[in-house]
Amino acid sequence: MDERRKVQRHRTLKAGSISLNSVGGVDCRVRNLSPAGACLEVASQVGIPNEFVLVVDIDHVKMPCHVIWRTATRLGVEFNA
Repeated sequence: MDERRKVQRHRTLKAGSISLNSVGGVDCRVRNLSPAGACLEVASQVGIPNEFVLVVDIDHVKMPCHVIWRTATRLGVEFNA
């Protein structure tokens, strides 16, 4: 399989949240991370839009992003420039 990422990602396991405007959020785990994007693990894809803000409290990060790929329990996202 060809690597299509622009920047190499580094493995991690951090608690995160998919922020859905002011309505709340969906808990997630950040499985890998780079300055360009991340892989997120979720319990369910239901209700997760294609664009949202990823919040990682431990790193004080709030990054707007969009979904590049999806599986049943994982999302690949690219951070918006």
